[in-house]
Amino acid sequence: MRPHQKLDLWRRAIEFVVSVYKTTERFPKEEKFGLTSQVRRAAVSIAANIAEGAARTSTKEFLQFLSISQGSASEADTELVIARELGYLTTNEYEHFGRDLDDIGRMITRLSQSLRRR
Repeated sequence: MRPHQKLDLWRRAIEFVVSVYKTTERFPKEEKFGLTSQVRRAAVSIAANIAEGAARTSTKEFLQFLSISQGSASEADTELVIARELGYLTTNEYEHFGRDLDDIGRMITRLSQSLRRR
């Protein structure tokens, strides 16, 4: 098993990506290269940076990738707010994504704190 696959955080981020992909399938076609693409890329970036960081040999590098992942989570949240404001998401869907991102953010913070204590 690769190092990142052992992380609950990475698995949670993958679940978020899948949920984003499924939900954005019904966004308007004219958003295919706009908001749909942007929010999907941000979601993928969360998981991808966790994986890339876990593969690095230094704690400092891993922490940097976790920081990037946290930034991608904020980017995804902003794009989901826009989707809600445009009527592409219901308030309930947005709130569900918000809870997901809150969970992921807390998990990133806990892992970062744990790594700093090493």
